[in-house]
Amino acid sequence: MGAIRIRVAKDKADLVKSLVAAHDTTGPFQTYADAIAFAAALGAKWKKRVPLGVIAKKEPAPIGLEIFVSRGYDVLIKVLALVETKEAKILSSFQEKSEEERIHIFEEYANGGLEILQDEFRRGVLDYTDQLLLVLSNEKFKKETVEGEFDLSRFL
Repeated sequence: MGAIRIRVAKDKADLVKSLVAAHDTTGPFQTYADAIAFAAALGAKWKKRVPLGVIAKKEPAPIGLEIFVSRGYDVLIKVLALVETKEAKILSSFQEKSEEERIHIFEEYANGGLEILQDEFRRGVLDYTDQLLLVLSNEKFKKETVEGEFDLSRFL
């Protein structure tokens, strides 16, 4: 088997590219791996797992797992898989199937997170960095609503 790679859905490729700082963009992330890991965490937070469908072949091409490991995201990949399956055997580094399943779960959560970001970014005209800060700020200061209480903030 070849090197394991993290893939991005073709319909989210442009979004991922725009999230990464480059010579022509001011994205909030340094690498594709950073953007994808953030999206996976966001997807997991909202319990949104979305199958990839058609895979992007170019920019961003599938990214080697070693990039994620070097940035410390292997822990995130393992935790998401463990929480999803509730089986310790998913953490086995000796079973190829376990690693494939961990990657599959991570990719789907990332795709779900990217879908959430697409929806959020459609609402605003700010750049992505400002929009991400608003998303995170809203999450941090979200008030718990009492059951039966009508919450007008969802209409803002």
